[in-house]
Amino acid sequence: MNTNTLYMIRSGMGSMSKGQKRISEYILAHYEKAAYMTASKLGEAAGVSESTVVRYAGELGYEGYPEFLAALRESVRSMLTSVQRIEMTDEMIGDNDVLEKTLSADVARIKATIEANRPEDFDLAIESIVNAKNIYILGAKSASMLADMLAYNLALVFDNVRHVDASSESSVLEQLLRIGEGDVLVAITFPRYSKRTVKGVSFAKNRGAEIVGITDSVSSPIAPMSDKMLFAKSDMASFVDSLVAPLSLVNAIIVAISRKKKDELADTFHELERMWDEYDVFDKDTYNA
Repeated sequence: MNTNTLYMIRSGMGSMSKGQKRISEYILAHYEKAAYMTASKLGEAAGVSESTVVRYAGELGYEGYPEFLAALRESVRSMLTSVQRIEMTDEMIGDNDVLEKTLSADVARIKATIEANRPEDFDLAIESIVNAKNIYILGAKSASMLADMLAYNLALVFDNVRHVDASSESSVLEQLLRIGEGDVLVAITFPRYSKRTVKGVSFAKNRGAEIVGITDSVSSPIAPMSDKMLFAKSDMASFVDSLVAPLSLVNAIIVAISRKKKDELADTFHELERMWDEYDVFDKDTYNA
């Protein structure tokens, strides 16, 4: 099914009933609110019954209202401004315990991430990274934290890791200048998707590099260009998205690679431990605790 639900709604209005058109008009005018409304609230806002809203979801091709709502959220997330995100967070959490609500939502996202990835797809992505001539890692905006962590840890295993600085579009393209066949670009992006990452992926793809995309869904702009795809569920936590599930996925990648390269990694850490002791890097009491 086309995950661009807003497009489906807009293009299908000509054949809708009067009540369905009222629902469509409300959603298109207030998508940032409608995406987080129950069927009852949406019906009240559009001036129709709850049952009409439920039937409306079915007429659009969804199995039920929950599936429709999930698809609508997927469509609008990248369109929401930071101000709209803050307003929606207040509406979603309400007077509930912020700590409990936020952490419970993150648990659900991690479970959804497990379900979204087939073990065989994960293994193929790991093989691509391990066998790459050069490993480029790109993530902009909030995804830069994930790219930092992945690049730092992979650099302990490989000497061919290139962390792409995404501070500007020209900087991204300049650092990818020599990427080519045999190389792998690990590209990380989540809504709101960074144009720098998308353009970097396009450039690398045109140069013959393999793309391992880490993103939220097949509707992501890097999905059509990716050779291997890994998905992590992120959703609004406030003016930014929660990165708990994406971080867990990055952890899994690091663990999987470290298991494949455990002998080389052991040699590296023996040398690091010697260096840390020689140059007194860690507080001894804390380090030995």
